[in-house]
Amino acid sequence: QLDNEEDPQKNYITQLPENRTIAFNKLSFTYPGAGNSPVLDNIDLLIPNNKVTAIVGASGSGKTTLLKILLKVYEQYEGDIRLGASNQNSKDGLKFSFISHSYWRSECGGVLQDGYIFNDTIARNIAVGDDEIDYTRLAQSCHIACIHPFIESLPNGYYTKLGAEGTGISQGQKQRILIARAIYKDPAYLFFDEATNSLDANNEKNIVKNLERFFEGRTVVIIAHRLSTIKKADKID
Repeated sequence: QLDNEEDPQKNYITQLPENRTIAFNKLSFTYPGAGNSPVLDNIDLLIPNNKVTAIVGASGSGKTTLLKILLKVYEQYEGDIRLGASNQNSKDGLKFSFISHSYWRSECGGVLQDGYIFNDTIARNIAVGDDEIDYTRLAQSCHIACIHPFIESLPNGYYTKLGAEGTGISQGQKQRILIARAIYKDPAYLFFDEATNSLDANNEKNIVKNLERFFEGRTVVIIAHRLSTIKKADKID
């Protein structure tokens, strides 16, 4: 029995179940404010273990909100989210609200549309939070994100300092640095929100191909409008 319904404050979990399926049962979310309609209304969804799930839909349909709930940015939702549940209606999994914020974030890699670039070196922007950077992993992450040649072309390479919010680099370069940051964490879960929408067709093609290999053995959620980004997903909702 993974769950304990008594008091979530006393049951913060710092270990994931072996089955990393994510199940949403009647999930609803409304932004604060009088008269606001629900952005998500009674959503039932199963994100299968070690598979790539693509989520598609019109602008404003709540896709980004769903991803931010998964990253514990928003927590004032109604309904139930479980890890390791056998289906959307099952209570046999681990209650999402019981998982420690810091632990969960350490297990997740995310590329959001509002991803932030820090006023620091490229290396520190990718290896966020690491006192000692693993330079082998750093280079591998940048190769997968197709940003390594650009970094190597800079006079200071990985030690090039970036301005706050990415001053001095293009939107496509910023996006590839954010992808490299998510990969560097070597996470169990990956959440991508339009992660390649600023890239040219050639870079996108190469990154998507590289990511296919990296996604193996991970539970992945991708939001994308381009069919090229999600055509090999295991599941499309």
